[in-house]
Amino acid sequence: MLNRRHLLMGAAGAGLLAGCGTLGGTPMPGGGARDQARGLYDALSERVLEASPMGATSLGMDSGAHAELKSRLDSRTYADRLNVLKPLAEGRTALGQIDAGALAGRDRSDFDAVTWMAGMAGEIAAFPFGGVDSYMYPCPYVISQLTGLYQSVPDFLDSQHSVQTAADAEAYLARLESFAEGLDHEAERARSDASDHRILPPDFIMDKALSQVRALRGNLEAMLVQPLVRKADEAGVAGAWGARATAIVNGAVAMSLDRQLDFLTRHRPQAVHDAGIGARREGERYYDMCLRFQTSTGLSPQEAHQIGLDQVGQIQALADPLLRARGYTQGSVGARLTAFGQDPAWLYPNTDDGRAELLADLNRQVEAVTARMPEVFARMPRARVEVRRVPPAIELGAPRGYAQSGSLDGSRPGAYYINLHDTAIWPKWTLPTLTYHESLPGHHLQGSLALEATDTPLLLKVMGFNAYGEGWGLYAEQLAAELGMYDAFPEGMLGFHQSFLYRAARIVIDTGIHAQGWSREQAIAYMIDTVGLAPGAAESECERYCVWPGQACGYKIGHTEIDRMRTEARTRLGDRFDIKGFHAAVLDGGAMPLDVLGRVVDQWVAGQA
Repeated sequence: MLNRRHLLMGAAGAGLLAGCGTLGGTPMPGGGARDQARGLYDALSERVLEASPMGATSLGMDSGAHAELKSRLDSRTYADRLNVLKPLAEGRTALGQIDAGALAGRDRSDFDAVTWMAGMAGEIAAFPFGGVDSYMYPCPYVISQLTGLYQSVPDFLDSQHSVQTAADAEAYLARLESFAEGLDHEAERARSDASDHRILPPDFIMDKALSQVRALRGNLEAMLVQPLVRKADEAGVAGAWGARATAIVNGAVAMSLDRQLDFLTRHRPQAVHDAGIGARREGERYYDMCLRFQTSTGLSPQEAHQIGLDQVGQIQALADPLLRARGYTQGSVGARLTAFGQDPAWLYPNTDDGRAELLADLNRQVEAVTARMPEVFARMPRARVEVRRVPPAIELGAPRGYAQSGSLDGSRPGAYYINLHDTAIWPKWTLPTLTYHESLPGHHLQGSLALEATDTPLLLKVMGFNAYGEGWGLYAEQLAAELGMYDAFPEGMLGFHQSFLYRAARIVIDTGIHAQGWSREQAIAYMIDTVGLAPGAAESECERYCVWPGQACGYKIGHTEIDRMRTEARTRLGDRFDIKGFHAAVLDGGAMPLDVLGRVVDQWVAGQA
């Protein structure tokens, strides 16, 4: 846990926190560049926690000196549209006053990572519409099937807001009131973006958002009241919590949701079918920024598109012989994967029993891969990981799978969520590679090790870099294959190749949608034809790319870079190459831009040599 006294007693931290609204322009005198940088990081960390009370709860830092954060949700006002990146945008001048040349090793990579993110935050702030969503992604649309408090808060309150005391229950009620306020701020911003900047989501995105907001509106007590009642009962906290929560939910929250529904309904006739941000005002410039943010490279949309096409061809060549060996010889690789995925022998029943069987299989996969991790990692996370179903109320628009970090102190486990709206999108041979991506050795291992590191500033623990994190997730799939995790289930190798294939196709589709004018239908058809995803899964995937420009490109580009770094390190070191040491070099410093990671790995190789 971050030491609060150390946080506030640093000279630079004290000076920077003294300002109201903006950070000071110059680090306080005294101490070397390292002390100044760390003092600034501590100050920024405090500002980040203030900007995201929900993030503070996720980290387990909403008690003690930060207890008041437990009564609030993240602000959704226009002034706070950068969310957790706002303090970084405001800290650019202070960062510029630190002598970067006096920093070395981890201190320099930490500084370069923070400076990179602060610069990107400033670029996002230059656009008057959209903002930064709860995933810390730049997003042009305030309300969509993936963005907005309606989409994140119910599950957040249920899974992350703890209730052990009456004060905790009061904080839950306060957050319900904050929820209503935030919904109204989102509606105001969405109306402004539509009228002042002509920024509206595509019509199909608005349709899904309407469907999901209506679903929440019709199920408010189950989604927002019952979790509080259950938690209070389990903790023995007496009080009229259900009645008080019901009054807020059926009053202020319901009215705010009605206002969001009114916005979506009134503006739906104005929405166009153009899928990409490139077709909208300042869209080309916005997409260029998003692509750089999400890949941490300088690739142009055209260069990225070609990389995607090249990798699609390479991966199809690997999947082809495996399909032929199973009797699938006719048609494209995508068509044959589709046929293989429709074989009833590989499908779970789309019933509660089928979903229970699927979740049980995932838990067995997590247990099996956990046992192999000490072979390739010197350090394992203390936090365990749980497999959970995406809440049914939001699964229509939610990603197919995603990870949620545990708390900073390890008291709350990490989670690996899977969307079970339709089990037909999950043939059994596709699931192991998803497990390795989201849990171990993927996101859970990478994220938990970052949170548990003792010498990493909190700011570096909470910053996310898409290409690093998702690139590691794909590298984790590759590592599982290298460990022989598919030896007893060879069909799983087709799932592994399909996973890489659709991450390569993502680059083609994302750049196609946002830079080349591809339609939603064209993107879905390409995904089905090339990758063999079920139509429902392909639709969900492609609509996700429409809302998060550039995000889909980070996976395969990030993986390619991490794999290239390992190959070069092994070539240079020969017999001295140590896989555990390489993994420590990549993971111990936490997330960072790809070019910064390259320098870190080069330093590790030089040290080994």
